[in-house]
Amino acid sequence: MTMFSHSLLAVALLALTSNAAFAQNAAAAKALASKNACLACHAVDKKLVGPSYKDVAAKHKGQADALEKVAARIKSGGSGIYGPVPMPAQAQLKDDELKLLAGWILAGAPDQ
Repeated sequence: MTMFSHSLLAVALLALTSNAAFAQNAAAAKALASKNACLACHAVDKKLVGPSYKDVAAKHKGQADALEKVAARIKSGGSGIYGPVPMPAQAQLKDDELKLLAGWILAGAPDQ
């Protein structure tokens, strides 16, 4: 194999493992959202009580600190950004769970 072939193979393997890891993370995030009743008020692509996850992702698109902002909002709850209905705090979630949920939301809450 040439050096180019080795590089191409490495990139292909990285893409496959990244997609598999992302699919696992998406499934874990969706399960976490379900377990913590997030899906009672939020949907992927339509407003329920709270904004859709796609709307949240669009609002924060291009912001370098989006992950931290969304994770902090999930933890502390609040109201006023998307309307008057308050979002309850999810203070029981660990930092890694908050980042998992925030990253999933900012990716548009994909199933995989």
